[in-house]
Amino acid sequence: MKRVALLLIALFLAGCGTQAPFFAATPEVSQRAAAPQALSTPTEETTQTPDATFTSEPFALQFTPVPTETPLPALELPTEVRFPPAFQIWDGLPTYLAESKPDFYFRLRFDPDVWALTTDNFGFPALGHRAIPSCVISPAAGRGLPLNATVEHDVRRLGPVNYDINTAYVNNVKQFVNYAGGDANIYTAFVVAFTDQADQCLKDAETVLAALTSVPASQATPVPTP
Repeated sequence: MKRVALLLIALFLAGCGTQAPFFAATPEVSQRAAAPQALSTPTEETTQTPDATFTSEPFALQFTPVPTETPLPALELPTEVRFPPAFQIWDGLPTYLAESKPDFYFRLRFDPDVWALTTDNFGFPALGHRAIPSCVISPAAGRGLPLNATVEHDVRRLGPVNYDINTAYVNNVKQFVNYAGGDANIYTAFVVAFTDQADQCLKDAETVLAALTSVPASQATPVPTP
């Protein structure tokens, strides 16, 4: 038994002294997948074009012609009046005193180049037309009419005044026209008489009558009566 034990011990010691077997190192395989490499496409070699050579020329501005404007026609201006006439006034007592306020006069404004303050055939103040001698504006006074006369009545507004207008005819020929009207202070009447150029006479007379107003007696400059 001792021999067997000694033999086992000898074998154990021999095994320990033996060199360990050599294992060749296996190369480690990389786990990274080889990344695919992009195939390089052959690029066409670009040929550079030589820069163009500019020849310097004299600098000149080019202007675009502007269309010619059509000239506007000249304005037609009225003829200048070197010395425009100042209007004159005619103040007088209204012919209808009962229908007028006391101490008020009528007032007419007239162009002295067309009319002149004068007296009628009865000596009372009146306006006489300078270009039509028979054309006269005077305060209305009662006058008789021949039997063959006719009267045409009308109501018209001249300026701010409403006039009752009576036109007398004899044998269908216009003889004279009576105008009666006023404002809040006076009521008066005028007669326009003529022997020729009746239409022009009445046109100019109505321009004067359209300016009828009233003024207090303290501001009036009445024409003396005979």
